[in-house]
Amino acid sequence: MYAITAVVVAAVIVTADWATLQRVFLDPEIAAESFPGIITIAAKNTLIFTVLGFTGGLVLGLFLALMRLSSITPYRWFAATYVEVFRGIPAVVTLLLVGFVLPIALDVRIPGTYGPGSVGLAIVAAAYMAETIRGGIEAVPRGQVEASRSLGMSGPQTTFWIVIPQAFRIMLPPLTNELVLLLKDTALVALVLGSTAATVDIYKFARNEVADTFNGTPLVVAAFVYLLITLPLTYLARWLERRGNQSR
Repeated sequence: MYAITAVVVAAVIVTADWATLQRVFLDPEIAAESFPGIITIAAKNTLIFTVLGFTGGLVLGLFLALMRLSSITPYRWFAATYVEVFRGIPAVVTLLLVGFVLPIALDVRIPGTYGPGSVGLAIVAAAYMAETIRGGIEAVPRGQVEASRSLGMSGPQTTFWIVIPQAFRIMLPPLTNELVLLLKDTALVALVLGSTAATVDIYKFARNEVADTFNGTPLVVAAFVYLLITLPLTYLARWLERRGNQSR
């Protein structure tokens, strides 16, 4: 495999038209024109959508996870149906439902500049986080629950003060990975719901620059900015996972 990889890389290096690639995808003048807007406007909006979507998804996912673990059958059915439906349909469809179907069919409009996109992302993220949170809660040793109940703590007190804090230590690495995936999904918001000059995200900003310059360099710059954000988060997830394994 090493030999095959080396041959493929060598063939690409020898046969590629580097002058054309540089002109079409790595033009330094066009790349410079993307700054500082791609950082001060596009990256800022991407992070806002990510934080709002992740926060909403985490809160909703926690309630769904508790419903999945509930002894009340309708709660379990509702949570299971929610998770299966919103994990099974594309995020684009969910954003369409939030941005267009609800306002037209039910006259329900989500207020705020970032409202519709953030709510759509939160709905999708909650379906994935619910399963992550449920797995983390079930991974907490049963003895912790029994010990807290023996001290006179009620069921809700045990859940929120004993189980959930310990579960979050287990859930931190996968939740960090969910954050990275959600950050990349923010590109769908502008594609489905549109954007203004004030709410444009990284991908939409790059697409606008490509349309203005007829050059692919802005997309390469956008990929670089995404990496600047996602790589530290990815390494953080790995570090948290190693630390968790060492503590166990």
